[in-house]
Amino acid sequence: MAEKLKIIPLGGLNEIGKNMTVLEYGKDMIVVDCGLGFPEDDMYGVDLVIPDVTYLAKNQKKLRGFFITHGHEDHIGALPYVLQAVNAPVHATPLTLGLIKLKLEEHDLVSKTQLVTHHPGDVVKAGCFSVEFIHVNHSIADAVAFAIHTPVGTVIMTGDFKIDPTSEDGMTDLGRFGMLGKEGVYALLCDSTNVERQGYTPSESVVSESLDRHFKGCKNRIIVTTFASNMHRIQAVFNIAHRHGRKVAVTGRSMENILKVATELDYLHLPENTLVDLNQIKSIPKDKLVIVSTGSQGEDMSALYRMAFSSHRQVEIQPGDHIIISASAIPGNEKSISRIINELYRKGAEVIYDKLEGLHVSGHACQEELKIIHALTKPKFFIPVHGEQRHLQKHAALARQMGMNPKNILIADTGSVIECTPKTCKLAGTVPAGKILVDGTGVGDVGSVVLRDRKHLAQDGMIVVCVNLSSEDGSVLSGPDIISRGFVYMKDNEDLMDAMKMIATHSLEVCHNRNISDWATIKSTIKGDLSQFLFKNTKRNPMILPVIMEI
Repeated sequence: MAEKLKIIPLGGLNEIGKNMTVLEYGKDMIVVDCGLGFPEDDMYGVDLVIPDVTYLAKNQKKLRGFFITHGHEDHIGALPYVLQAVNAPVHATPLTLGLIKLKLEEHDLVSKTQLVTHHPGDVVKAGCFSVEFIHVNHSIADAVAFAIHTPVGTVIMTGDFKIDPTSEDGMTDLGRFGMLGKEGVYALLCDSTNVERQGYTPSESVVSESLDRHFKGCKNRIIVTTFASNMHRIQAVFNIAHRHGRKVAVTGRSMENILKVATELDYLHLPENTLVDLNQIKSIPKDKLVIVSTGSQGEDMSALYRMAFSSHRQVEIQPGDHIIISASAIPGNEKSISRIINELYRKGAEVIYDKLEGLHVSGHACQEELKIIHALTKPKFFIPVHGEQRHLQKHAALARQMGMNPKNILIADTGSVIECTPKTCKLAGTVPAGKILVDGTGVGDVGSVVLRDRKHLAQDGMIVVCVNLSSEDGSVLSGPDIISRGFVYMKDNEDLMDAMKMIATHSLEVCHNRNISDWATIKSTIKGDLSQFLFKNTKRNPMILPVIMEI
């Protein structure tokens, strides 16, 4: 029986972020992207979410390499964690590798990982797969799509992309997509992030024009915040500042890191004598200064957040400061951004963040660009990726509009196995997949039970019942003492505290009279009685922790 090609998304479907896809054929396997996701509101204390790579660890011997489309967190962020579980060479373009190296340095993994640099047009052999790098436009430089030549046919994975004819680094290589379409494309896995938007994504040059407009005639200090990874935009800020005779200082760790990598790799060409150290800004007149900062998503402790809440060491917001937020809110971050904007206004700054100002354009393709890629590649099968259910369904509808046979369109889920033979492409079972939560340095030690407890504590607080029992006859020597944390303020609720004490005492007496000396039973009796009483009287359900000591 002939082998089948398996395409297995381990992340990036029915969610935004955490992008990771496995291609497997016989004894060979490659992975495209290795990204992280950000925690949802009810994931208390969780810093990051990464894909479950149990399946990769089990098939380590087959793994021929990781292929990375571009340097955004949702495509490279999980690498430091995943590379500790499975080891394989990492293939990417120069800037993407520069950013990956920064991440791996923090985890002491650079010497243990083989990093291989490629350029658009390169073809890399990995077992039975040949992976071709194709230049695309995105909101970070050096982004690529992959044409993966497999024994079953050519699979195109677009990665995140748009079509920008005026891009600094040249337009998406539509010619190559067209040639591949002529040769025959087996399956297209295409970015669905912006599929709900009609028309075309505006060009990055629109933003440069808007920025220039805001610099013109401005007599105050200008602070621009944007995504650190958007090299073309940072380049534009430097060029415009230079044109208007302003110096530029940079603040925020990710911005400083990226500036360093991009300048070393010659992706950023800073005009002479424009960049100044942040410590020198006090000596520069305010109409001659621009500060480029992180924090466009309202992240706690980012440079803009620290400026807004007066905890930044070098930059203090002054009345009249012109603050330009050159980014749109990632869904879920709107509240944090509003808080910062309000705080900046309170300090007398002028904040420009309106969508109508043309200060941000997306890095993802809208409907017409997606149609162009479909028309050029003419795939036999289509699998929408990178999006929530509504995006995937909408993209499937777009493919049907383009004349695709509905039977040849597959909407998969994270963990689905898509089995491909030369004639068929169908869903066939699942592999272990899901979310691994990272909290501090702990990876995976916060599971659903711990999260449930954190949620419980956050919503209802906790009560600790301390009691000392005699080791001889099990009678109560002291207590029960009751401590409330996050449930009620003890001093204002003495009647409730006394009632709780009485219930706990009654529970202990019942156990003593029945000669119950087993701690687990005593604890669950106290817990059950108190829980019943509290729900009846307060309609709340705090976590109850009985602590028993024998003396």
